[in-house]
Amino acid sequence: MDISSLLTSAGINIAICAVFLSLYSVLRKQPSNASVYFGQRLARLRSREGDGFTFDRLIPSASWIVKAWKATDEEILACGGLDAVVFLRTVVFSIRIFSIAATVCIFLVLPFNYFGKEMQHHHIRSESLDVFTIGNVKERSKWIWAHCLALYIISCSACLLLYVEHKNITKKRLVHITGLSRNPSHFTVVVRGIPWSPKESYSVSVRNFFGKYYASSYLSHQMVYRSGIVQKLMSDAAKMYEMIRFNSTEPHVRSNLLRCCVCGGTTHSFRMLSNEPESICPGSDNIDPDLREKECAAALIFYRTRYAALVASRVLQSSNPMHWVTDRAPEPLDVYWKNLCIPYKQLWIRKLATRLASLVLTLLFIVPVGFVQGLLHLEGLQKRFPFLKGDLENKYIIRVVTGYLPSVVLMIFLYAVPPAMMWISTIEGSISRSARKRSACTKVLYFLIWNIFFGNVLSGKLIERLSVFSRPGDVTALLATAVPAQTTFFMTYVLTSGWASLSTELMQPYVLICNFFYKFILRNNDGPSCGILSFPYHTELPRVLLFGFVGFVYSVMAPLILPFLLVYFFLANLVYRNQILNVYVTKYQSGGRFWPIVHNSTIFSLVLTQVLSMAIFGLKKSTVASGFTIPLIICTLLYNEFCKQRFIPVFKNNVAQVFIDMDQKDADCGMMEEIHEQLRSAYCQFASTSNDLGKNVPLNHFEDGHSVTHKDPEDMKNVPLNHFEDGHSVTHKDPEDMKSSMTSPGN
Repeated sequence: MDISSLLTSAGINIAICAVFLSLYSVLRKQPSNASVYFGQRLARLRSREGDGFTFDRLIPSASWIVKAWKATDEEILACGGLDAVVFLRTVVFSIRIFSIAATVCIFLVLPFNYFGKEMQHHHIRSESLDVFTIGNVKERSKWIWAHCLALYIISCSACLLLYVEHKNITKKRLVHITGLSRNPSHFTVVVRGIPWSPKESYSVSVRNFFGKYYASSYLSHQMVYRSGIVQKLMSDAAKMYEMIRFNSTEPHVRSNLLRCCVCGGTTHSFRMLSNEPESICPGSDNIDPDLREKECAAALIFYRTRYAALVASRVLQSSNPMHWVTDRAPEPLDVYWKNLCIPYKQLWIRKLATRLASLVLTLLFIVPVGFVQGLLHLEGLQKRFPFLKGDLENKYIIRVVTGYLPSVVLMIFLYAVPPAMMWISTIEGSISRSARKRSACTKVLYFLIWNIFFGNVLSGKLIERLSVFSRPGDVTALLATAVPAQTTFFMTYVLTSGWASLSTELMQPYVLICNFFYKFILRNNDGPSCGILSFPYHTELPRVLLFGFVGFVYSVMAPLILPFLLVYFFLANLVYRNQILNVYVTKYQSGGRFWPIVHNSTIFSLVLTQVLSMAIFGLKKSTVASGFTIPLIICTLLYNEFCKQRFIPVFKNNVAQVFIDMDQKDADCGMMEEIHEQLRSAYCQFASTSNDLGKNVPLNHFEDGHSVTHKDPEDMKNVPLNHFEDGHSVTHKDPEDMKSSMTSPGN
């Protein structure tokens, strides 16, 4: 592949990005698309405003870029939670490290690559991309030392920047924990594997066990029930309630106390339900006795203090490790109730089966990867499909086929991977939605690194490289030879799967089509069209980390890829900020526990880059430079162990010192009794959540750069649209406050 083919691919993707960004800036201004680009709660607000048509809606603008750029970490934290901050800090970290790498490698390494061999150079547009890689450096060249120096600079800079991010995010996580002073999960423990007794129910067994062994700290408990038919009925009732609430007019209902002529009983007209939904909380006293027959061998245990709950979640409760197994409870909206009903003895089998399934899926995907690699080798295609020989001789078709089509085909295949991994992670048995998403994120990341990187590298000429299985010691040398040869594919992959995918994320084509069908075909303007959207961390975070992985590996070998990666990360920073501020609604979060995934991926990328560089230096007969890479590898591994001891435990466990201080503070303020009362209704397994989807979730940066927070979804009905357009902040905590704010718009 030459520079002309690369420019063709870049031109196609730049055109796609420009068209999509322009369309987005126009479509976001249309009131009918408010549910797509501004979240469901603001969509209902906008649909009631009925603004008149203006020509400004048809003019593309870049105002959203300015607003996304000006958003601070505090505003991101208010909208998307700590997980969103961690994700965006990952993007910012990538921008910083690859800015350093691009500066060093383009001005120091790239000239040595280009002039590495004595050869007749063509016009720059006709030059092969191999000329700009380390493969163009001749053996025993002294210029290899420039590559070694660049490797040291990049590695040291990455470790330093990663340390800064570790301190920053660790501090934010501790602030996040202390800021949620009334978080019920701090007082709650999940217990599974409750032994069955023919003499008493599970609930009685739990009360007797924890009342005996935790007499001073045990407060109460709540059983988990098999959700089958009950859950379906509650879900259907919630949907029916929403339909009635949206479509009903002002009721005028009076009771009819006349006798029925048929049965002689008293008849009544409709009994009006309260506007506040009633939840069925299994821990309450008014629970249906029939539900007790549906008890599972799992329960939520409430303790009087946070520290008592923390200790109980960490210790072994019984001499049989399969009985009375305790763990920290997720936050109420984060609980995945369906998996709590899974018998604890099945979990190890499920984990083994899901790991095997993800491994099989990862290995089988090598088939489409091999097909994509065939598109990069036109000679092989012409031999296998002779009828294509005439078409493949056209230089423009060659540029499109080699420079654009392989990445597009691979990207289409990859769309099915995240949903499959999420389904596998669900079967695995995670008791929280955030843990399920983190598990899927890890699986997708492993999948991408193996298939996108190793799969493409090793399947270029698979038949010639099968000897690696008979000589495992040559794996490093094989990769050192194959990795630089795949520079072409990864450059086009960054353009196609990187730039174009960001444009697709911004446009939300699937949701846009659903919204069009729902409003213009079904003629339904009241309810949401595609449900509440939450940020797809299991899809986007692995993609960002994969591009970071590719950037580290090719920074020294093929520095020409770095400018394309920088454009991707700069665009990703703007796009994801806009999506978090305007599109996605945070219903639950993990408290920044995605950060260890980022750390592990970064360290793995650095170590693999150093090992491959050491092997390439050895192949170039520069043994001294190869030997100087060994101390760098050792120092990186030691740095990894330091971070695992210093920072990572904060993301895996809660801090006893912090919990004890919080308990003491609440006890001194007399808040414990109030918190204990709230625990009784915090976890509702069969609650109708349709009215609570937007509760306590801030509405930030929909049209300006300021914060708008509504504690009650009903308050949204009375908020004028200009509060979101005039550049001012509106905060409503009580319905009465809404009345006063309405009298003074523009405050």
